[in-house]
Amino acid sequence: MNKEFFQALEILVEEKGMDMQMLINTLENALALAYKRQFNVQGTVKLKMNPEKFNVKFCMVKNIVSEVVDPENEISLQEAKTHKKSYKLGDTYEQEFVPKQFGRIAAQTAKQVVMQKLREAERDNTIAEFEDKENEIQNCIVRRVENKTVFVEIGGGQIEGLLLPQDQVPGERYNVNDMIKVYVKRVRNDGRNAQILVSRTAPGLVKKLFENEVPEIKQGLIEIKSVAREAGARTKIAIYSKDPNLDAVGACVGQKGCRVNAIVNELGGEKIDIILWSEDPLEFIAKALSPAKVVMVTAVEGEKVARVIVPDDKLSLAIGKDGQNARLAARLTGWKVDVKSESKARVELGYNPIAQGDDSSDDE
Repeated sequence: MNKEFFQALEILVEEKGMDMQMLINTLENALALAYKRQFNVQGTVKLKMNPEKFNVKFCMVKNIVSEVVDPENEISLQEAKTHKKSYKLGDTYEQEFVPKQFGRIAAQTAKQVVMQKLREAERDNTIAEFEDKENEIQNCIVRRVENKTVFVEIGGGQIEGLLLPQDQVPGERYNVNDMIKVYVKRVRNDGRNAQILVSRTAPGLVKKLFENEVPEIKQGLIEIKSVAREAGARTKIAIYSKDPNLDAVGACVGQKGCRVNAIVNELGGEKIDIILWSEDPLEFIAKALSPAKVVMVTAVEGEKVARVIVPDDKLSLAIGKDGQNARLAARLTGWKVDVKSESKARVELGYNPIAQGDDSSDDE
């Protein structure tokens, strides 16, 4: 342990953003343990590293007692006073010594400890960086696939991202070295098992893709109110603009569909319905059932339930395959949606379009 050694530690601490005292404490403990193991020492060995004076002291540590039972860890008060008269019972006695033939072992141990701390510091720095990137999109590289879990390289390879089966789009295939965009769901730091959980199915992925693709959203001219998604099949996204002169849907679609098509391609052909949000929940529900035409929407009093009437020939379109369209509309609006055809509404609800002044014109 010399001046150059401590100076090298200072450089590492500064470059890697490590804590010097933590590194010193770790080195002290590691070297003390290495010495005990090499020379089979039963007592307590303590190291004191002083970066300011560029030195290291080895000490045997014993408890001062009136009667010695364990010579390896205890020393009598009488003997301790021969070294220092101020000692009293219960004090800790430290006797400095010079370790012989310990240079090579010390160097190897110090190197291992420093390298380990460097890896931990780099990992912790990467974790800290990604804690600020939760709910953001990141580019990553597929490195391996094990038991349906996809492991991706993220953050320049400093840390591993996990794409769990439930976060994978049905039908998508992930091959080693594929470049993919993922949504950072959560950063999980469990010591050595620090991981970043990423997703290809999160609604937030679609939202962030629109934010990146549509400048008007980034500028705050258009607001994304809500997103409902069934990954790999269909997404509904509700948008709003306070500026009545701004064509919000047109901005999101882009010239000849260039903006929305870029997002659809990134999502592997997933269909996207762009819907204008309305502060009138019934109007919003009618729009949310797009592409189906809606004749009338009424609310069930005292409940967040909407009854929606559609033309007979639009019922299957409004409900969607396996109920998907109606289900997504319900998620998008936060209302339970009950869709009925006009003929069924006449029978069950007594619906009469003439009596109600409904000329079957577009609600949208």
